[in-house]
Amino acid sequence: MSVTIDKITTANTATPADAPPKQRRALGPLFEKYALVLALVAVVVFFSVLRPEIYPTPNNLQNILGSQAVLLILALGLIVPLTAGEFDLSAVSTMSLAAMTIAVLNVQHGWSLLPAIVVAILAAVFVGLVNALLVVRLQIDSFIATLGSGTVVLGVVQWISGSTSVTGIDSALVDATIGTRVLGVSLQFYYALALVLVMAVVFQFTPIGRRLLFVGRGAQVARLSGLHVDRIRGGALVTSAFVAALAGVVYAGMLSGADPSSGQSFMLPAFAAAFLGATAIVPGRFNAFGTLVAVYFLVAGVVGLQMLGVASFVQQLFYGGALVVAVALSGAVRRRTASRTTR
Repeated sequence: MSVTIDKITTANTATPADAPPKQRRALGPLFEKYALVLALVAVVVFFSVLRPEIYPTPNNLQNILGSQAVLLILALGLIVPLTAGEFDLSAVSTMSLAAMTIAVLNVQHGWSLLPAIVVAILAAVFVGLVNALLVVRLQIDSFIATLGSGTVVLGVVQWISGSTSVTGIDSALVDATIGTRVLGVSLQFYYALALVLVMAVVFQFTPIGRRLLFVGRGAQVARLSGLHVDRIRGGALVTSAFVAALAGVVYAGMLSGADPSSGQSFMLPAFAAAFLGATAIVPGRFNAFGTLVAVYFLVAGVVGLQMLGVASFVQQLFYGGALVVAVALSGAVRRRTASRTTR
């Protein structure tokens, strides 16, 4: 009887030598999932210690949250074709086209705001349809096709604007983006947050989200499984253009007009956020919440560096370095995730 009790006691009290490997196996995926969140917290704490008088203040926090809605919306649009295995390098130009169309029609031609927004969205969707035609029907690599179409669209933006900024847009759009605040944060942040929630639901709980992922992981296998691969790829590019148009609407309200060239500065941070977001929350997949965390990780770092008085070129170094690291990390995470599922 005592021998039995000893065995039970030994079984129920694992030795310290046995516990750590099990704990490491359990904590490993959890740490991988939230590593970027922890990095964001570390960045905030780091710059708060260095500049306690201005960085951790409510005004700065509200500024950071409210000022990055356009970048967040744009990055959310990019993850749709990226999930399907395609690139959309025309998204930034499409955003600029939408913003400039609204400004030109509203300011220079006297259109009311709503029709101008509708035309801007239709113009952006047309760009998405052209991209889908080039990639799906003409079989041009999406990287090349969207790079070319984006350059053409940028030329159109400069043409319709006369290569000058157009300001004085209807104040209703300004009020709907930056003029009204909730808890000290402008409304544009809440629009972006709502889009994060919508896209998270679509990617996680709907058939289209699973189909996008399936096509991105292997178009040929997806085709053999009966999926309409070309339709999904084309739809992803059109969706990216539509979301870029939404970013353009918000951008026009934020600027109270439009600028023919300033939108190009969003290209690098948007792709950096998309790829960096694929390492967090749902590691190995482009996902909405990971993109949200990535955007504010990047911005928190850039704002902190600016407050330290570093040269302006450091911002480009930071974004460029983040993009390279993000692509490398997301690829490594995807390979590790794939190896786990095949075991």
